[in-house]
Amino acid sequence: MGSIPDPGELTGLTQPSFDEFQRQASLMTSCTLLWKELSDHFTSLEQNLLKKSEAIRAKLQTLDHQTKASLDSLKKREVTIDGSVEIAIDRLDDRKEAALKSLEDTVDSESPDGEVDDDDGLLLILKSLCLKMEALKFWKLVITKKKELDSLRKQIPLALVECVDPAKFVLESISEVFPVDKRDEKGKDFGWACVVMLESLIPVMVDPVIGKARLLVTPSVKERAKEIAETWKRSLEERGGIENVKTPDVHTFLQHLVTFGIVKEEDVDLYRKLVVGSAWRKQMPKLAVSLGLGDQMPDMIEELISKGQQLDAVHFTYEVGLVDKFPPVPLLKSFLKNAKKAAASITEDPDNTCRATHLAVRKEQSALRAVIKCIEEYKLEAEFPPENLKKRLEQLEKAKIEKKKPAAIPANKRTRASNGGPMPPAKAGRLTNAYVSSFPSPPVFVRSPSHTKYPTGVPAYPSPPAVYGSRSPPSPYAYSPEVAPPAIAGTYPAAPLSYPAYGAYGNGFAPAYQQAYYR
Repeated sequence: MGSIPDPGELTGLTQPSFDEFQRQASLMTSCTLLWKELSDHFTSLEQNLLKKSEAIRAKLQTLDHQTKASLDSLKKREVTIDGSVEIAIDRLDDRKEAALKSLEDTVDSESPDGEVDDDDGLLLILKSLCLKMEALKFWKLVITKKKELDSLRKQIPLALVECVDPAKFVLESISEVFPVDKRDEKGKDFGWACVVMLESLIPVMVDPVIGKARLLVTPSVKERAKEIAETWKRSLEERGGIENVKTPDVHTFLQHLVTFGIVKEEDVDLYRKLVVGSAWRKQMPKLAVSLGLGDQMPDMIEELISKGQQLDAVHFTYEVGLVDKFPPVPLLKSFLKNAKKAAASITEDPDNTCRATHLAVRKEQSALRAVIKCIEEYKLEAEFPPENLKKRLEQLEKAKIEKKKPAAIPANKRTRASNGGPMPPAKAGRLTNAYVSSFPSPPVFVRSPSHTKYPTGVPAYPSPPAVYGSRSPPSPYAYSPEVAPPAIAGTYPAAPLSYPAYGAYGNGFAPAYQQAYYR
C-alpha cells in the first residue's frame, strides 16, 4: 500500500492562488463587457436595418402612388386630348372671324399712347390689338401704363384670349427687349412689362379640360421659346456673368421658362444661382418651386441667411413650409440688427457727415418698413409685436422732417426797409466788405447800363473797425449786387438800405441717433 499524501500537499494542488483567482475574475468581467458591447452593436445594426427597410418601403409606396397618379394623368390627357383640340379649334375659328370683322370696324387702335378715359376703354383697345395680332403696338401701349400695373394684370389675360395665337403674340411683343435688348437707346428698363405679359399668358394657354396640367402651345412656338432661352443664356458671357445681369432680366428669363414649360434638368444649378442672386424679388420663391428647386430649398435658405438676407429667407421658408426648421422671428430680429449695424457704419464717413447720416436713416427706415410688412403678412404680431418698430420709424421720420426745416431767422435779419424798399440779397451779409455800423448807411452807387465803370464814391463817414478778424478790412461802402428800381418822376428817392449782421445760421449737424426700440 502506498503512503497517504500530506494534507498540505493536497491543498496546494487543488486551491489556486489569489492572483490566479483575480486574473480569472478580470477575464470573466472582460468577456461579459465584450459580450454586452457586441450585443448592443448587433441590436443597433438590426434597428438601423429595420429603419432603412421601412424608409425603402415608404419610398416604394410613394413611388407606386406617383406612378399610378402619372399613369392616370397620362390616360386622362390621352382621353381628353381630342376634346381639348376640338375646343381649341372652335376658339381659333371664332377668333379668326372676330379678327376679320375687327379690320372692318373703326375702332381707333392706331395710337399706342393709350389715351382712354377708363379701364373699359383700355381693355377695348387691348382686345382690338390682340384681334389684329398687332404685337408691337400692343407692347408700346403696355409700357406706357406702368402706373396702372394692377389694372394691366387683370386686363391683359382678357385681351390675350382674343389672339389667334396668344403664345406667339407675346413672344413677338417682348422681342424688342428680350432675350436681347435691340433698342438703340437702352435707358428705361421694361422687364416689368415682360414679366406681366408672360404671367398673363399662363391662364390663356391652360387646357380647357384638365387645366394647368397641359398648356396649349403649338410645337413651333415652344421650339421658338427654347431658342430664346438658349440665346439669353449665351448672352450671359457678354454681360459679364451672372453677377452682372440685372434682376429684371433674370426675372423675365425665369418666368419665360415657367410660362412655356421648358425647364431643363441640366440647368438646375444655373437656376439656383439666378434665384439666390435675385432672391429679394417677391415672386422668386414661387418661381424657385416651379423651376424644380424644391429639394434644394433648405440649402438655399441657409445660403441666404449666411449672406445677411434673413428677410428673403423668411419668404422662402413660408413658400415651402420650412417654418419649423427656420423660425421667422429670430431671422427678422437678426435682419434688423444687421441693418442697424450697417446704418451705424455709414455714419462713420468723415468726409460727408450730412449725406452719410441721411443714407443711414434711409437704410434703417427701409429695414423697419420691410420687417413690419413681413410681420403683418405672416400674422406674427403675437410672437413679434411691431409697436416698438413703428415708434422707432416715427422717430426717424420726425427727425428727418425737423432736419429739413429752415433755421430760425432773427427778427433783425434781412428785414425790409421801413419804407417798403426791396429785400437785400441773401448773401449780402457774407460779403467780405460788409460791416455793421451804427451810422446811417452811405449812398449806394448803382451801375448804369451806359457806363463802363463804376463811379468812385467819396466816403461820407470813416470806416468802422473790422469785425471778422482774419478777413480783409471792410471798404467804406458795401456794394449791393441788386439793381435799384428805376426812379419814377415826381417821387422821392428811396431810403438807403442797411444790411444786418452776419450770423445765427444753423449749425447743420445731424440729430444724434436714439437708442433703438428693438433688440
